Amino acid sequence: MAEQHRPHTDTPSATSATTSPTTAPTASLATSPAAPPAFVAALRSAVRGASDFGAAARALTTMDASNYRRVPLGVLAPRDADDIAAALAVCREHGVPVVPRGGGTSIAGQATGTGLVLDLTRHLRTVLDLDPAARTAVVQPGVILDDLRAAAAPHGLTFGPDPSTHSRCTLGGMIGNNSCGAHSVAWGTTADNVRKLSVVRYGGEALHLEQGSGEGPEGTGALVAAHLALLRTGYPGLPRRISGYALDALLPEHPGGPDPVRAFCGSEGTLGVVTEATVRLVEAPRARALAVLGYADESAAADAAPGLLPYRPLTVEGMAADLVTESAGLPRGAAWLFVETGGDTPAEARAHAERVLRGADAVDGTVVTDPAGQRALWRIREDAAGTATRMPDGAEAWPGWEDCAVPPARLGAYLRDFRALLAAHGLRGAPYGHFGEGCVHVRIDFDLTGADGVARFRRFSEETADLVIAHGGSLSGEHGDGQARAELLPRMYGDGLVALFGRYKDLWDPDGGLNPGMLVRPDRLDENLRFAVLPKRPVDVEFGYPQDGGDFTGAVRRCVGVAKCRTTETSGAGVMCPSFRATGEEAHSTRGRARLLHEMLAGEVITDGWRSEEVRDALDLCLSCKGCRSDCPVGVDMATYKAEFLHHHYRGRLRPAAHYAMGRLPRWLRLAAPFARPLNAMARLRPLAALARRLAGIAPERTIPVLATETYSRWLLRRQGKGTRIPDPDRVVALWADTFTEHLSPRVGRAAVRVLEEATGRTVLPHPRGACCGLTYVSTGQLDAARRVMRRTLDRLRLPSGLPLVVLEPSCAATLRTDLPELLPDDPRAAELAASVRTFAQYLEEYAPDWTPPRRDRPAVGQTHCHQHAVLGDAAERRLRERMGLTGELSGGCCGLAGNFGFEKGHWEVSVACAEERLLPAVREAEPGTELLADGFSCRTQLDQLAGRRARHLAEVVAEAIEEAGATAAAEGPGGDA
Repeated sequence: MAEQHRPHTDTPSATSATTSPTTAPTASLATSPAAPPAFVAALRSAVRGASDFGAAARALTTMDASNYRRVPLGVLAPRDADDIAAALAVCREHGVPVVPRGGGTSIAGQATGTGLVLDLTRHLRTVLDLDPAARTAVVQPGVILDDLRAAAAPHGLTFGPDPSTHSRCTLGGMIGNNSCGAHSVAWGTTADNVRKLSVVRYGGEALHLEQGSGEGPEGTGALVAAHLALLRTGYPGLPRRISGYALDALLPEHPGGPDPVRAFCGSEGTLGVVTEATVRLVEAPRARALAVLGYADESAAADAAPGLLPYRPLTVEGMAADLVTESAGLPRGAAWLFVETGGDTPAEARAHAERVLRGADAVDGTVVTDPAGQRALWRIREDAAGTATRMPDGAEAWPGWEDCAVPPARLGAYLRDFRALLAAHGLRGAPYGHFGEGCVHVRIDFDLTGADGVARFRRFSEETADLVIAHGGSLSGEHGDGQARAELLPRMYGDGLVALFGRYKDLWDPDGGLNPGMLVRPDRLDENLRFAVLPKRPVDVEFGYPQDGGDFTGAVRRCVGVAKCRTTETSGAGVMCPSFRATGEEAHSTRGRARLLHEMLAGEVITDGWRSEEVRDALDLCLSCKGCRSDCPVGVDMATYKAEFLHHHYRGRLRPAAHYAMGRLPRWLRLAAPFARPLNAMARLRPLAALARRLAGIAPERTIPVLATETYSRWLLRRQGKGTRIPDPDRVVALWADTFTEHLSPRVGRAAVRVLEEATGRTVLPHPRGACCGLTYVSTGQLDAARRVMRRTLDRLRLPSGLPLVVLEPSCAATLRTDLPELLPDDPRAAELAASVRTFAQYLEEYAPDWTPPRRDRPAVGQTHCHQHAVLGDAAERRLRERMGLTGELSGGCCGLAGNFGFEKGHWEVSVACAEERLLPAVREAEPGTELLADGFSCRTQLDQLAGRRARHLAEVVAEAIEEAGATAAAEGPGGDA
């Protein structure tokens, strides 16, 4: 995967005095110096990997998933261990700090820094060896956890620790943080599962660490020997003690002898950079079951958790109703324990789970054995890190007291005291986490944008640290100390042991060049907050941003960095983020784009505001699929942000040709409709077609779609007859004639009319001339024009109150449902129209509930439109297909055409890559006679142009079935069989 990525551009950093057109922050900006030219030259001559000191690369790595922000000098993607050693030698020579970075999902700030960021995810992501007999694997630091688990799975093995970020976190990052995850009850922390390490110190020296073999750099043994009493008595005994350095692993009585590997795990990149690791694999249960137990509240669930440990479960996870929607399908209760069990057979795993259920004193409970059902429930838990960033009333919540751990038997009491402390400070939070090991995660509604709120954040952190310690706990139970908690370590360990941490750090890194400000001699917990640089006054924008109080800065702040958009997982119905999966580039992930917008608003690294070419280039490959709107745990809506940016970026400037051609497509198609036949003939002439594509900014690989020689509206008027009296409002169907149905695919409209009239007995209304949803204007950022079009539509589309509007094209339905009210928030007609929108299947289900569609009884493949998935949902479509006997699942993801995106010059490769991810393979593998479905015009066009296959809208399939059923009935005659 890594070798397919496009290389970084080696662009020197440039600064500008240009004032951002956004509202400037009132807080003074920290300096953002450029990398010294001598250092850049020395680094590039010493390494083979690409380095980037440009504004975009720096902006992309200012933050991780924490509250903190620090601006680096640049980014290096080392190709191998020799590159890492050479880079560390150059950095030491020039006094440049180094920050190792994996997936960038750290929650305590340890993946941010001011020096050179080592991006270990680009090249160093190979599983070098896997020995099933020895149950070990040798991995590079950039290996994604799920990739290791996939490699081990055919041998019945897995890697035990599994953070909720398993689809994008790296083994190097897990070693740095001593990550744990849900299954540490059974398999322990990362430190429990690492056998050997190859590491490089600041300066380039390589060391090889192994259990029972040496202690690390010279002087380590003497340091330990001089402080045996302190090391033997200074650490609390609990399974999730992650805070500080694990120097007690170097004691001579440690099982197997001093263990420098365990002492290195959890060092957060402050001692050395991992280049290779030998890790332990464990046997994965052949079958799993999930006992879900409901309790009255989270404290009751926490009190119950230790009593379940004798059943030897794989997990005991807890969460409360704060994080769960009513439709989650959980048993009764206000808090739940997820207790996973394993076995050699499904029956054995289920029996184990049922024993847990019988032995638990729960309000209610259930056992789930269906793998899909288990995945759905675990997704609720895994998304909690993002879901918890919003309170039920929409208020923001942040990490900051993210993952302390107390002895499991003390967890219930701790949570009661913790809730009381929250109330005393006037704060709210939603705890969840690894209740079986006493580890709690929580996001709290701190106000980190003002001085008073930051002061309260500090006071609360200090008092909660004391509370954790009073319960015998650890300040960090999973995510490490970083900047968020390291300042508080003396409260937990005392000054003597913390001073010993400093001496140990100095043995490894006497120059202090590795991740300074973290863990040892840390920055204060209320410094470097990422909110300080943002505008203090609202930015003038076009969309309403109703979920963010109308504040674009608040919308951008939604991205907390959990990086679900960076996953390469393609199963299920999920969409986000197709451009990242196609390129593997952070800049083309939802998080990366949000980071660039954050830095654009800050004005420090990206200094030209809405005119930023860095932001423009990152957004250029955004397909506006809206997948992040539903799949991102915090609801980042990059399609809207892109439209907003393009509006400001091109205001008063010449736009790309495609914006004029495809962005104003409804206008051109209306003008072209009378000349469809000659225009189609001209499009078949290669020289003319090539010229048209070049002038319109269309990719040369694309074929220009054929214009309908009779539009849908003209057909409907001809069918109904001019002057036909429209029945009363209770006997009509309002069917939206979108641009694509009207001019490019009228057969879909004709089929829908046939079905709707057959199923409901109602008459389809003619569509008002000139009414348009404005989709193409929105997607190209022509928002002034979009509003004009939308207002004209509201003026002309005078639906009777309460009458639903059936929209066949999912992208147009999504535009009417979301973009229309968000661009015209002050027009009540916009909200009313948005609420009236129904898809074809939704309308049939709601207004013809007793109608029975004809059976087709065949398999189906195709594409669920990304906008339908993100905005409208496809439950009604699934039910209609099921009633018709159309079996199988449609592809998730994105077809890759995505309206104008796939037609634009420069997007062909990404467009094809998106289609090849799931859609095209599913179509190629389909059996003969399989129904090919795609409700979106873009999806059908992509299949036609890339696979040479004609897909159909669901309405077409239903209409054909009705016609065939009618023909069969007619042939049989009134007496039965003909």
